Amino acid sequence: MSAPAFTDVGLPTQPAVVYLHGVGGGRHGWAAQQAHVAALGWRSLAWDMPGYGDSAMVTPYDFAHLAQALWQMLDAAHIDQAVLVGHSMGAMVALQAWTQKPERIRGLLLAASSPAFGNSDGDFQKQFLAQRLAPLEAGKTMADIADKLIPTMAAPGGDAAQTIPDHLKSAHQSMSAVPPNTYRAALHALVQFEQRAALPTLTVPVLCLAAEHDRTAPPTVMERMAQKIPGARYACLAGAGHLLHYEQPEAFNAELEKFLKDVKP
Repeated sequence: MSAPAFTDVGLPTQPAVVYLHGVGGGRHGWAAQQAHVAALGWRSLAWDMPGYGDSAMVTPYDFAHLAQALWQMLDAAHIDQAVLVGHSMGAMVALQAWTQKPERIRGLLLAASSPAFGNSDGDFQKQFLAQRLAPLEAGKTMADIADKLIPTMAAPGGDAAQTIPDHLKSAHQSMSAVPPNTYRAALHALVQFEQRAALPTLTVPVLCLAAEHDRTAPPTVMERMAQKIPGARYACLAGAGHLLHYEQPEAFNAELEKFLKDVKP
């Protein structure tokens, strides 16, 4: 199978950062972060997760296969080792990747995520899936879903007359472009995620980055996650919601820059 599509910024001789987006994301959502680390002397790759953008689907669509696709991409780019920066589901892919090939990971920035999907009692998962998939079942498009979902995921506030504020237009475009079948597959994979046991095994620099108004991955969840990882640092972006790197790109980049100093060779 071909490696996932990615945007590659920088030189092959530079240390690498890899950006992994969430369920409603895509590689173009990391443009501000790619530009920022390029100025710091890092090469960076932002992928379209399998099934997104120009990347082929994987079957079965689960975290083990998503992480394998990540290695395929790194092999295609001739990268032996990288810092992984994951947002939401992307951070889950990063944790899964650690369980497969820890020697290829130099650091992990886990943003707005959690080490497991809620309680694995089944009912909670079914309820979440039914709620998220209901608009598709009712014949809505991904753009319709983005119209409703994007504003609720960001921090409260903004101009009520303007449904999607300018700083969230990129997030809206990404979500609108997700193929419905990929969205379904990603959500079904998401509810199966469980990597709490991996946390104490992490031996690289880790930053757990939360957002003050994130209702999807609340700061308390991220703080608890950081406490279970040896030597991990926890930070929280004030005034941001779940879409923190879209909402507060400068603050996100400042935390990223600080973190990269911890892993600089």
